[in-house]
Amino acid sequence: MERKHPPNEEHIDREMVKMEVNLDDISGEWLGFVMDRLFDAGANDVFYSPIYMKKNRPGILLQLLCAASAIPKMKDILLAETTTLGIRYYPLTVHRMERTFTQVETEWGAVTVKQGLRNGEVFQSSPEYEMCKKIAEENNIPLKQVYQAVWKRL
Repeated sequence: MERKHPPNEEHIDREMVKMEVNLDDISGEWLGFVMDRLFDAGANDVFYSPIYMKKNRPGILLQLLCAASAIPKMKDILLAETTTLGIRYYPLTVHRMERTFTQVETEWGAVTVKQGLRNGEVFQSSPEYEMCKKIAEENNIPLKQVYQAVWKRL
């Protein structure tokens, strides 16, 4: 049995899968709904890509990452909420970097910033989008102005 790690500590997940389906006859309105359902059921990531299928039919490739133990839940959702008749899945190893969260004060309020660490050094910083969006809307300023204010104070 693999040792469980705190979610923010650097570790390697060896029990992950990538699941995917090709969809050529699904309403675009349904895609956001199915994405929410997959995330609510424990998917680590869900994403779509435009593709061309046989006979040059345009379609959507829906892909998701999840723990191997979540395969049954994800299959149930994909079969119930999409038009797919088949699901592919592959074993996957994910190296997760250590992450920490810090607060940065701006003239409009505090913003949480997620930081990726490697060998104890910050190599990546990402302000939390929803907080930046809220500040931009409340202060009637461009979103990029909020991000710039956060980056200046890092």
